[in-house]
Amino acid sequence: MTRVVITGIGAVTPLGNDTETFLDGIFNEKIGIKPITKFDASETGITVAGQVDGFDPAQRVGKRDARKLDLFSQYAIDAADQAMEQAGLKAPEGSEVPTTVADSTRFGVILGNGIGGLTTIQEQVIKMHDKGPQRVSPLFVPESIPNMVSGNVSLRFGAKGVNFTVVTACASATNAVGEAFWRIQSGKEDVMLTGGAEATVNEIGIAGFAALTALSKETNPAKASKPFDKNRHGFVLGEGSGVMVLESLEHAQARGANILAEVVGYGVSSDAYHMTSPAPDGEGAARAMKAALADAQITPEQVTYINAHGTATGANDSAESEAIASIFGPNSVLVSSTKGMTGHLLGAAGAIEAVASIGSLLRGQVPVNVGFDEPDEHTKLVNLVDKSSKNTAPEYVMSANYGFGGHNAAVVFKKWAGDNK
Repeated sequence: MTRVVITGIGAVTPLGNDTETFLDGIFNEKIGIKPITKFDASETGITVAGQVDGFDPAQRVGKRDARKLDLFSQYAIDAADQAMEQAGLKAPEGSEVPTTVADSTRFGVILGNGIGGLTTIQEQVIKMHDKGPQRVSPLFVPESIPNMVSGNVSLRFGAKGVNFTVVTACASATNAVGEAFWRIQSGKEDVMLTGGAEATVNEIGIAGFAALTALSKETNPAKASKPFDKNRHGFVLGEGSGVMVLESLEHAQARGANILAEVVGYGVSSDAYHMTSPAPDGEGAARAMKAALADAQITPEQVTYINAHGTATGANDSAESEAIASIFGPNSVLVSSTKGMTGHLLGAAGAIEAVASIGSLLRGQVPVNVGFDEPDEHTKLVNLVDKSSKNTAPEYVMSANYGFGGHNAAVVFKKWAGDNK
């Protein structure tokens, strides 16, 4: 089967709006969670979020496009633009073609998203209520439907191959990366843009998850998100995008591309257990991780590090700990959740966590599990990354995410050593 490599990555995150700034923050334990300033959140009971700051749509995606795109599409386009530029596939400004991909019909887009254009939905429902249905924007539907995240990126770069959006809640982006990987591996595409985007730090987003009692009410950003900690108290909502360029090895080598890492395995499963809660023993998550290892044709012992879902909710962290221990053994593989620094990006969580995982391979270190102080009976089963183990250089890393509805997904990345092994 065709080997699949990564040649470009882009990121828009609570830790910064480019890949290097994001990775610098991740590997230096910087916390991107901060007081909410996008709206008055006082009545929601929630005060902090993984908010993206300093993002100017007119500068990042262009004034004309910014006027007709919801923020989740803007984030995705900017991250994709960064990835394409790093990959050397972005055409010069003013060119008649948007990219240098030779065959646009074998250039596809698969992105993940959880909720769609929630800011647009909120604004237009309020407008309809206050001013009547005739005042609803004619762009309401194309701005807000979830599939436009891949549609708009496809339009931006003239990608005429496969084009769809995966909506599997918080597993969306990991599913998207895995499906894009399989698409190239099977020979159906040469180049793919994949990852995910989410923009839900708004009043209805915060209020909705607060009503579920899923969010942390902590006011101190440094203590708000505590993945795998005994005293965890809910997740912190985040936003942003991560996008990467995947190529067949043959295509990348033929054009002399700089290869960053390799995608080698993907696993997926369903809990079929509960609408919002994972199976308590992590059985479904374990099957997804086991399937990813089998797809990569490696053993659990070969994986150095897992970028875990680790939402800092009681149900998730306990089930995930059980799942990891069942596949890798108790206190074996290094584990951390980067959500202690970024918050939970919902459908884009797996996207920026995949970027962090690739960063681990590139930088020869793994992220500390920020926010952790004390394990409970379940989380003591996992070997959480701390300052003493963060300089471990991995060869294989796994990134795993799980979503409402019982969705489980895991992807395995391999360090690129410049050989054909």
